[in-house]
Amino acid sequence: MAPHQLKACVQFGMLDQIIRTMPRKRKLLTQLSALQNSTSFPQIDAVEQLNTTPGADPSPKSSKYFVIEKKNSSQLQEDFFNQPCVSLAKSFLGQILVRKLPDGRELWGRIVETEAYLGGEDEASHSKGGKQTQRNAAMFMKPGTLYVYQIYGIYFCMNVSSQGEGAAVLLRSLEPLQGLDAMRELRRASRKAPARLLKDWQLCNGPSKLCQAFGIDKAFDQRDLSQDDAIWMVPGQDPPGEQDVVTTTRIGIGNTGEWAQKPLRFYLRGNRFVSVVDKKVEREMAARGHSPGS
Repeated sequence: MAPHQLKACVQFGMLDQIIRTMPRKRKLLTQLSALQNSTSFPQIDAVEQLNTTPGADPSPKSSKYFVIEKKNSSQLQEDFFNQPCVSLAKSFLGQILVRKLPDGRELWGRIVETEAYLGGEDEASHSKGGKQTQRNAAMFMKPGTLYVYQIYGIYFCMNVSSQGEGAAVLLRSLEPLQGLDAMRELRRASRKAPARLLKDWQLCNGPSKLCQAFGIDKAFDQRDLSQDDAIWMVPGQDPPGEQDVVTTTRIGIGNTGEWAQKPLRFYLRGNRFVSVVDKKVEREMAARGHSPGS
């Protein structure tokens, strides 16, 4: 039998029939062995059959080895987060935080207010003195790592690590863009006060409120914003200019001496979703001719 005939027989499952009908089995098996070892012989396997079956999905999903992750091409990557703390806090303004819920719904919010915490020297920082603990470990991890901590034993706040040992940016307020009904559901479920319909501007205008609205808890601590499937950031469409950013003091750190007066809070001027507006600083900006959007 010619080699090309043997190839066809092997391919179509006729090997047993050939062995039964040909007298010189040993010679046949020798030829078959040589053919199977040849680099020109087309290997037939289950994966190839799945890929060539008409109408079949070319990328089987039954095994983890066939899953190909589709990364969002616009997702902010590690190089974005790899900035000094103050620079990152300002750069966050106007960017979009995206949260994918377990049921597949996506929540989108534009970052409108942040605070910078500079690490060891910063008396208001959880990492003051350079002290690393189990609680604040995320502040010492690669830029873009989430640091989520609990306050009053009830609420959560979300920070993002930056350049610098123990430095991180607190996300203070978001402007809800998508999934507002789901945000209301999550806020309602986490509040102990009598349920009332929250207005849009009330959903995420504070660090704990935005965590409630986005379903963020301690389970998100130490996650990587550039890699995580449930939470990430994408670029905003209209980056704010310098005249659109108010630089003022942080909130709720009154017992930290001179650090309570450091201008390390940043927010979008004129945005009604900001938690606390500094009217004095805004008047000073206006007096200097810094009008929003100019």
